[in-house]
Amino acid sequence: MPIKSPLPPASNTLAAAAACRPAVAPAAPSRPPASDRPVRTPARSLLGPRPLIAGEDGAEYDDILQRISADASPGDFIEEIWVRNVGDLVWESIRLRRLKAQLMQAAAYQGLEAVLTPLLDDGKDPDELARRWAVGDPKAVAEVERLLGRAGLTMDAVMAQTLAVRIDDIARIEGMITVAEERRDAVLREIVYHRAGFGQALCRAGQTAVAAVDAAFEDVPSTALALRGAP
Repeated sequence: MPIKSPLPPASNTLAAAAACRPAVAPAAPSRPPASDRPVRTPARSLLGPRPLIAGEDGAEYDDILQRISADASPGDFIEEIWVRNVGDLVWESIRLRRLKAQLMQAAAYQGLEAVLTPLLDDGKDPDELARRWAVGDPKAVAEVERLLGRAGLTMDAVMAQTLAVRIDDIARIEGMITVAEERRDAVLREIVYHRAGFGQALCRAGQTAVAAVDAAFEDVPSTALALRGAP
């Protein structure tokens, strides 16, 4: 009869740690607090220069990418690529929102022309007044304020008309923002799946090791019994 080892089966102490939960909803394996891990900032020399256009501040881009890297704490180069992609897509959505606002501001004279058309009399040209207002002509600015005040309107009416005039452009920009944010979220999901898959692989390796240890300690080999002088 084989003699049971006096040592408790390894599974009693290790199985709980090695057990893998079904990957129904991927979850990242336990990781040290972000403050205890070095931040792997994506290597710009390998992943290309910052995607900046005229008027953009590279320091702001760097700050956003650094914050994302600190939160995500990429553990390998694949995750570094994904973190860089997330940073670029966040920057793109910020850029598109800024450009949308700038478009509204630049096209405000068109909305003003639409507002002024029913307010002017004596054959005055609303387009000419709106263009003078757009370049900051003091007399035009004062005249526009007088006309809006007399009609009980504010600049909100001007911007509303501007939106109506450029609604197709604004809608396209909004669509581009949505696409950028969907791509960003897809990359973040890839990071979660990547980490969940790696964690599952570690769990399976741990279970294999536990099974091997259990098999080694479950039954003492007969040769060991012989050395102990068993009858």
